[in-house]
Amino acid sequence: MNPGLIRGLYALIDPSWAPPAQLAESTAAAIRGGARLVQYRDKDASPAERAERARVVYAECRRAGAIFIVNDDVELAFELMAHGVHLGEMDATIASARARLGPLAIIGASCYDSVVNAQRATDAGASYVAFGAFFPTRTKPNARHAEPFLLRKARTLGLPLVAIGGITPENGGELIAEGADALAVASGLAGSEGVEARARRYAALFERNTD
Repeated sequence: MNPGLIRGLYALIDPSWAPPAQLAESTAAAIRGGARLVQYRDKDASPAERAERARVVYAECRRAGAIFIVNDDVELAFELMAHGVHLGEMDATIASARARLGPLAIIGASCYDSVVNAQRATDAGASYVAFGAFFPTRTKPNARHAEPFLLRKARTLGLPLVAIGGITPENGGELIAEGADALAVASGLAGSEGVEARARRYAALFERNTD
């Protein structure tokens, strides 16, 4: 996998902010605004609903050339031939996901507030590691808190770093400066100005932090 693929705005398409009837437009708008990676995340839908909705999101990603990641569900990622899967600590192991999806699949791992977890994920063959929540978040109000300096420490792992949790256009620049390669954003893309406009504000943070 080219590590440069994991950079920029990482849009999390989630029913908490993107209702099922608006999945296609929400996804398309996020990509138009600059999202380079898109993850479909749906914790509450039935397997059939999740598969149907994921196909809608993936169709928009294919149309626009964005990377499509499935949250948690290795079998769904395999069925859809997604670019990869993102795993939490209670999901499938990285090794089993790699065996199912193949050597080219992107496999992300949530490491929360622990560089030790990130080292283990790196050793297991993860493609990128994610830390957070860095700030209070409506999507996961009880999420573990991560400090920005963790990103600096994790640079030694040599993998792309994804920051998540309560990230806004106002605070995201701090995380990029500390070493985040991508900002994962869910409900932060919703707002009166529209998904595309919000996405552009996040994407612009990376332009400002380009050497």
